[in-house]
Amino acid sequence: MTQPTFFKTPVKMTLAEIAALTGAQLADPSRAGQIIGGVSTLDAAGPMHLAFFDKRKYGDELAQSHAGACLVSEQLQAEVPDRIAILRVANPYAAFVDVGRALHADSLRPQSSFGQEGIAPSAVIHPEAWLEDGVTVDPLAVIGPGAEIGSGTVIGSNVVIGANVRIGRDCSIGAGTTVLHAMIGNEVIIHPGCRIGQDGYGFVSGPGGHLKVPQTGRVLIQNDVEIGAGTTIDRGALRDTVIGEGTKIDNLVQIGHNVTIGRRCIIVSQSGVAGSSVLGDGVVLGARVGVSDHAIIGAGALLAARSSVVGEVPPNVRWGGSPAKPIKQFFRELFEVQRLGREGGANSKSRSSGADNEEQA
Repeated sequence: MTQPTFFKTPVKMTLAEIAALTGAQLADPSRAGQIIGGVSTLDAAGPMHLAFFDKRKYGDELAQSHAGACLVSEQLQAEVPDRIAILRVANPYAAFVDVGRALHADSLRPQSSFGQEGIAPSAVIHPEAWLEDGVTVDPLAVIGPGAEIGSGTVIGSNVVIGANVRIGRDCSIGAGTTVLHAMIGNEVIIHPGCRIGQDGYGFVSGPGGHLKVPQTGRVLIQNDVEIGAGTTIDRGALRDTVIGEGTKIDNLVQIGHNVTIGRRCIIVSQSGVAGSSVLGDGVVLGARVGVSDHAIIGAGALLAARSSVVGEVPPNVRWGGSPAKPIKQFFRELFEVQRLGREGGANSKSRSSGADNEEQA
């Protein structure tokens, strides 16, 4: 059985072209014409591959690497074996990503699962929907009345686009996703299995049970947002749920109703943001962070993984723990608890030993 390749074979680049792209300096100009056909890790790279080296702890891998060329900082250049061409650059990993993006541009945005262009015969598109030229719709997708979709957008198989939804240009809506009550900007990527724009979770409890609160808001997703697989974003109740421009959301994240997330935020997998919370620009939530309802997180704040946020977090801070607090305070308290545990255990053993001695006497 042949091994499948899921992306196009990259166009080859010379080291001179890579240097021009990344701003790197080729240590040996005589190797400017050397060809690179892909990117790889140090341990898996072959003579046609470009790798990067930015931490001394990977020195053993570098010494045994068969890479054709390596991006490296000036401080670590001396550790690269002579057989590997050296490209000096301030940030080797960032330069490595630039090259990877150039070589594998087709991996950056999901394409049609069927390798097609245009509208599949089995797609169901309401006569009152409006699609610009150049939209791709995969088999079994459903697009409702009044929906509008911009050119260059790819609608995956089994996607449901609800009535009056707006989706901008050059977007990708992954297979099995549902988009309801939403307005989406340009160059937005929504990975498979997402749920966008369903009811927010709102009830009033009383003797007769739980009365559902009407959820009449929308979801607004601005340009250049990426949303990971299986993520859910509820529509607002009386106002909109907003995801700011350039924000990147990982897999399996829950965003509640009326939440406002600023621009260029990072939200890592399994995090949850409860209703009516506000995240300022540039906020970072580590994995499994929980944000309570009506919380406010200031711009630039970083929350460590598994933190729990209640109330307000100031801007430009690093917090962690449950409930979240300044990260240094969190670690001091953690170390103090560990110290007390050790001392308590030692005292318990001492008391036990003393009692044994008395019994023997």
